[in-house]
Amino acid sequence: MKQFLYTMILLFFGTVSFAQSPATATVAPAPVLKKTKIKTPPKDGFYARRDVDSSVMVPMADVREEDVFYSKRVWREIDLRDTINSILNADKSKLIEILMDAVANEELTVYSAKDTTAGKLLEDNDAFKIALTSQEALRSARGTSEGDADSSGKIGAPVVKRLRPDEFMKYRIKEDWILDVKRSVFEPRIIGIAPMKLVEGNWQPVFWIYYDDARPLLSKSRIINPNNDASVLTYDDFFIRRLFSSNIVKETNPANKTIVEILDQKDAKDPRKLYESERIKKGMSDYEQSLWEY
Repeated sequence: MKQFLYTMILLFFGTVSFAQSPATATVAPAPVLKKTKIKTPPKDGFYARRDVDSSVMVPMADVREEDVFYSKRVWREIDLRDTINSILNADKSKLIEILMDAVANEELTVYSAKDTTAGKLLEDNDAFKIALTSQEALRSARGTSEGDADSSGKIGAPVVKRLRPDEFMKYRIKEDWILDVKRSVFEPRIIGIAPMKLVEGNWQPVFWIYYDDARPLLSKSRIINPNNDASVLTYDDFFIRRLFSSNIVKETNPANKTIVEILDQKDAKDPRKLYESERIKKGMSDYEQSLWEY
């Protein structure tokens, strides 16, 4: 009899525990999700890279007209196909893109490379007298193509082409070499710079930029120096410190002609052009040497 009672009691408690187990499982607390801590992005390198300080520019001393004893104006061309100058056309740092972005945003005033006044139509002009609007400058540099036709077949207004940096493989520089007797210094001063494009087989400036106006812009843009990643060299430094290679294509003369026009040469590879350029360079160098007495 006692065994029977014990058996019934065990069966009763076993049934109760079995019936309560599902309920107990349903009310179990949900697992707490652990939040992932957002990490600070790692520093790219072992030192803090800083942006170029636009206030750091090579100061240019003021020059008074009465202190200039000697002055010589020359025009140079910088060929980006030259290894030394190719830094201006690096994939991630192209000078033409910096200039064109500034022109498009109306941050930089440019001037016509052609004289559009009556009687002098389309003559070369680098006197910074004819300012261009942003759209005029973009059309001059990029060129235009025919607009799309509408439903009636009428052709729309010309459309400005997209920028193709590889078309601008030369720059022309207009500069003065001056002898400042007050400071006893014989130095060059860049007056203007012009991007050049191949037009009908000849390299032509698309517009002129007054260099002093461009200095604040150029001093903000760092040049990618393949020899030193820590370099803070800017485009302004590149020009002011004379780190480029160039050839003189013109000097002041009564006929206002370039070396090519004076020599009347049709062959672009004619060595006389280079000889004449070196003669002008040597003339200025000899003048500088003659200023010293031993």
